[in-house]
Amino acid sequence: MSLLVVGLSHRTTPVGVLERASLTGDSRQLLLHASAASATVAEAALLATCNRIELYADVDKFHAGVAELSTLLSRHSGVDLDELTAHLYVHYEDRAVHHLFSVACGLDSMVVGEGQILGQIRDALSLAQEEHTAARGLNELFQQALRVGKRAHSETGIDRAGQSLVTFGLEQVAAATGPVDGKRALVVGAGSMSSLAAATLGRAGVADLVIANRTPERAERLAAGLGARTVAFDKVPEAMADADLVISCTGAAGLVIDAGQVRDAVRHRDPATGPLALLDLAMPRDIDAEAHRVDGAHLVDIESLADAAADRPGAVDVDAVRTIVAQEVDAFGAAQRAARITPTVVALRTMASDVVLSELDRLDGRLPDLDPRSRAEIAQTVRRVVDKLLHAPTVRVKQLAGEPGGASYAEALRELFDLDPSAVEAVSGAPARTAGTEGAGTQVAAAKGGAR
Repeated sequence: MSLLVVGLSHRTTPVGVLERASLTGDSRQLLLHASAASATVAEAALLATCNRIELYADVDKFHAGVAELSTLLSRHSGVDLDELTAHLYVHYEDRAVHHLFSVACGLDSMVVGEGQILGQIRDALSLAQEEHTAARGLNELFQQALRVGKRAHSETGIDRAGQSLVTFGLEQVAAATGPVDGKRALVVGAGSMSSLAAATLGRAGVADLVIANRTPERAERLAAGLGARTVAFDKVPEAMADADLVISCTGAAGLVIDAGQVRDAVRHRDPATGPLALLDLAMPRDIDAEAHRVDGAHLVDIESLADAAADRPGAVDVDAVRTIVAQEVDAFGAAQRAARITPTVVALRTMASDVVLSELDRLDGRLPDLDPRSRAEIAQTVRRVVDKLLHAPTVRVKQLAGEPGGASYAEALRELFDLDPSAVEAVSGAPARTAGTEGAGTQVAAAKGGAR
């Protein structure tokens, strides 16, 4: 597998651009299928969260893969290619594996160490499996990324430093408007982020918790598990007037709450209760950015969270997690390289077995009166000689294959023993591919032509 990652995140992209690039509706499935259908791509997976959009693909050509995936990201996000290119990053082969493992550990998150990303990676893999765009290569990669993320959280104290985006957002809200305990809260949405927000508010001791969602049944299921109540989605503007805190995270393509509705809610609230706190965790945003200008309201959104996260000190356990990532990348790379030589070794041993059988048949023709016991002894001796001759080179080539450049040893083995390429392909189950190695881990310079 020649892994390529093309993506953009809060680290490289202004929130406004990231918001416009957000994939809504069935655009994720369409992008996945378009990527997998590309002539340069064998497998594809998409990791799309509120602060990152990344395409992972097994490609046969680096530059062509970058150009194709960049163009598809532009086409399906609706952001002009030239504008998008300025913010895209590219990682290739080992650097791509390193990037995904770092993401899985929370090292690349807006809030370092947050654990939600593991669920999002799991969802990305599930979607690729459901849409049949991921095969063995990406399945193994993403499963290993999940294991690495769990290892980082179990073996280090990264959890102590890490928070979910929800808890970090509530921390920012509390800093501006006071603690949330004892307050009235309205949660708009019933997806994974909204569910986490509702559960967090319940643990924080809010006095009243209300859930609103476009699908009433989902709101009722979430509310029932938390002892909350529900309101109809079209009653959100009125419900805001009775709340001290509103958290919104839906999958809507447009605004759910506009600045006028915020003004009306503030106007109908008792000023003595303090400002109306708004926490928008959606991408694209649910709450009109103009709400920042409404007197009596305080809005915390992805943009302000990104600014706040940039000022946070580094976690003390980050270095330990980085060490784990480096170890796991080396181990994964070695395993992948070793696996690539297995078909060659199997083909070699199969050829040797065929030669032994052929020679034993010749022996039968020359010595037809040879007694069965003698023939069996000769056959065992011949096989033992062949096994001993092949043992050292095949064991050694497997060891060497785990090192960088190990593929060349498999190639040498095929040349030295004149192995039929079709025999090797028959063992591996897929034709071997050769991919370039130029441009790994670089920032995109021109999506149509390569990387800088």
